[in-house]
Amino acid sequence: MTYVIIIAGGIGNRLGAGIPKQFVDVLGKPVIAYTMEHYQNHPEIDGIELVCVDGFQQKLQEIVGANGISKVIKIVKGGAEYENSIMNGVNGLRGIANDDDVVMIHWAASPFVTDEIISDNIRVCKERGNAMSASPAYLLYGSNDGICAQRNINRDTFKVLAAPQSFLYKNIVDIYKRVEKENLLEKIEPHTTAIMTYFGIPIYFSKGSQSNIKITTKEDLDMFTGYVLAQRMKEHK
Repeated sequence: MTYVIIIAGGIGNRLGAGIPKQFVDVLGKPVIAYTMEHYQNHPEIDGIELVCVDGFQQKLQEIVGANGISKVIKIVKGGAEYENSIMNGVNGLRGIANDDDVVMIHWAASPFVTDEIISDNIRVCKERGNAMSASPAYLLYGSNDGICAQRNINRDTFKVLAAPQSFLYKNIVDIYKRVEKENLLEKIEPHTTAIMTYFGIPIYFSKGSQSNIKITTKEDLDMFTGYVLAQRMKEHK
């Protein structure tokens, strides 16, 4: 079985929309609805668990119903920080997911994901135990030395990591048991990738895309609006 945890626990202050960015309307539908539809329509996804910012659970339930997202099995409360929300989602699958089931983690405000990216993420996870959508670093990079760069950074030594991120359920449970035991969220950057590298766990790459970004700024939202319009034009040709 394959489950996806969609993290909708953030506030998204940088967007300046007055509501969490995953609930911002784009051409008649909230961002999170577009994200959920990718997993609703993917044949390998058996269930969707939503981790929701507190106070928006009813609104999210209404969005689920209005958009026919029938694979939702549970809505759990988000945590104080990003990793707390993931931990809530992982714990919410106890008694539902088996040890060798694939559990995907996806950001609610990342609606650019494609079927191909989801499929390859699942494939790599089944082969390696984890997978993270990754793409080459296309831009040039320089060191941040105040108002200038003192050295060039070789972009070929970097991968741009994004969602989805997948784990065998037993592996992600073990990672967060170790996090809680060592109280790591207060010691290192609270993000799954930092936790994995701290424990010496390799991060296996699956197919990514330069366009598979998370909506963070107003410009990102404008880009997604244009993307939706372009997709609708293709459908009507």
